[in-house]
Amino acid sequence: MKSGFVSLVGRPNVGKSSLVNALVGAKVAIISEKPQTTRRRIMGVRHFPGGQMVFLDTPGLHKPKTRLGEEMVRQAMGALSGVDVVGMVVDLSFPPGPGDREVARRVAQAEGEGLQKILILNKSDLLRGEGREERIAAYRSLLPPETPFFVVSAVTGEGLPELLAWLEEHLPEGPPYFPEGQWTDQPEELLLAEIIREQILHHLREEVPHASAVLVEAMEPRPGGLVYVPATIYVEKESQKGIVIGKGGQMLKAIGQAAREEAERILGTRLYLDLRVKVKEDWRDRVGTLVELGLWEREKP
Repeated sequence: MKSGFVSLVGRPNVGKSSLVNALVGAKVAIISEKPQTTRRRIMGVRHFPGGQMVFLDTPGLHKPKTRLGEEMVRQAMGALSGVDVVGMVVDLSFPPGPGDREVARRVAQAEGEGLQKILILNKSDLLRGEGREERIAAYRSLLPPETPFFVVSAVTGEGLPELLAWLEEHLPEGPPYFPEGQWTDQPEELLLAEIIREQILHHLREEVPHASAVLVEAMEPRPGGLVYVPATIYVEKESQKGIVIGKGGQMLKAIGQAAREEAERILGTRLYLDLRVKVKEDWRDRVGTLVELGLWEREKP
């Protein structure tokens, strides 16, 4: 039996969450074109004959401006230790920038018994033809020349079989960490909250999505196989509350309908989402609120 933990780290918006979903074969992390979509470490589990891979999707490494941002960076840095493989993920469609160089520096400094490091050049479908090999070489220069590298696309699947084959070969022997059929460590309440937040990201613009958080308060079985889900969307300003609700409540209705359809598809059960919007000023700097939302891994000071 082979098993191990594989951390995916990188700057924001390089496609780590999409990559984890593709490698696991199921949706365990929400995705968006907006940076800093991932706010906490999420585990995705891939079962294969004779083994198990546990992927860690991490927040993008960035310069934090809030307590939430600080915790996101801390969680990402924590994923550089205590694992078997660290995969530095980059966006091949853009040349290396200061953020990539900083991630490479931190990956190079990571230490651990038997720790292996690889380079994953994602979004290969967005760069074809001339300049591709030069771009690959530019990213490879950020890490030692012997570092294994994989050119992949989470969208088309290019390079994923080769990456998975390498991981299967190089993971250590060990017991399974999760039972067969379990594909994430997330409680259903947290997964549902993330699905709702994903629709906020898709439907709204500017600062509102980043100032929003979702708390699923319960999942209550009702007659006929229906599950009642009361949930609160928190924002930081009264003006943001009005934007989330929309004229006549139409925006909140659209967010709820899209989230319900996606959640029912993933969980395989009928849901009734009861969404409300509340203002909690500066919640991103309030540790108590971050703990309540499952965004703070440390003990509350």
